[in-house]
This record gives sequence, structure tokens and C-alpha cells, in this order.
Amino acid sequence: AEMCIRDRCCDGLMLGVSLKLVPHGTLGAASAGMLSVDGRCKTLDARANGYARSEGVGATVVRRGDGGLVAMCGSAVRQDGRSASLTAPNGQAQRVLLMAALADADTSVDALALNEAHGTGTALGDPIEASSLVSAVLAWRSETPLALGGVKANIGHAEPAAGMTGLLKLVMGLKRVRAPPNAQLRLLNAHVGSSFCGTICVLPVQRAAI
Repeated sequence: AEMCIRDRCCDGLMLGVSLKLVPHGTLGAASAGMLSVDGRCKTLDARANGYARSEGVGATVVRRGDGGLVAMCGSAVRQDGRSASLTAPNGQAQRVLLMAALADADTSVDALALNEAHGTGTALGDPIEASSLVSAVLAWRSETPLALGGVKANIGHAEPAAGMTGLLKLVMGLKRVRAPPNAQLRLLNAHVGSSFCGTICVLPVQRAAI
């Protein structure tokens, strides 16, 4: 929940909570074949075979511009629109979301240092997201490499709290001027690799300077 009440410059509190108190969601996801059999989100990896559900609680104070714990230059919210299924995201909608966030921040693609991927670790979803990132950002980037990662490879998919955990990881990386490593990346998904071919993007497997 973001509590920016009157204008775009006021302080906000962003909070994400995910607690698995009953088994029904896990049983449903398992029955649909959405979960990794080995309990790992192998984001962007060729071994990706589904996601692992996790719990998480996180919060941060946000202010547009300078002065908050997180300085937010822009944001965007979009709906995924029509897609084949829940596990087959709409790449065009993802591309439009990225472009809208950049426009709202009034910044260029070359100003970005880190990108936190949704990255559930599925053989279909990860390549779609990679293709969207290329068409909205990487194809237009001409200077330093963009570091890409996903926190779900570290802690699993916290679902309602997933965005918050990704944001906190992103903030820690920016404060330390380091790109965190991709925890489960051993062999890059071939479809992701073909999308990134010719672009300046790095997927660190150790902490890297940005």
C-alpha cells in the first residue's frame, strides 16, 4: 500500500506482507504445475522449472525526489491485459509499463544502473520479460552496461511482498554501488541469451561495481 495522499511530493509509506498461513494456495499452485520441484526460483537460468513460494515483510519510506529513505523519480502501474494464461505474461504490456515508468521519471535509458527483474524462474515467463526489457530499454541504451538481477533467486516468490523485497534489494545495491549476484544463475536460458545478444547488459554472478 502506498500512502501518498494529496500530491506527488508528499512522503509515502510502502509496505509489503506475505504470510502463508493456510495450505490452499500452495496446493493450488502445485496442482497447476507452477512450482519448482526442487524449491528454487532459478531466475533466467536454463534449469528454470517454476517458482518457490516464500514469506516476507518489508516497508520503506518514499519521497518523490530527494529526502526520503528511497528517492523515487517516477513510477507506473499497468494491467497485464489479455494473455494466454497466468503463467504466460503479456510482453507488450510489460514493455509499455517500462516505457511509462521512464516517461514518468523523465529520464533516459542510459541513466539506469540496475534493473530488478520480476524473474519468477519459469521457462516461458523469463524470456518474455527479457524480450520486453530489450525492446523498451536495452535496444536504446548506448553507454554503460545495465546490471540485471532478481531477488526471487535468493528468497523465492513472496507474492504480495515480492515487489517490496525487490525494491529493498535494489536500494541496497545502489547504496553500496554494487550489483548483487544472481544467486541461481549457472547456465543462461538460451532464449534469454538470444534476446540479450548485441545489447549491453550484464548478469553478475558475483558482486560487481556499477
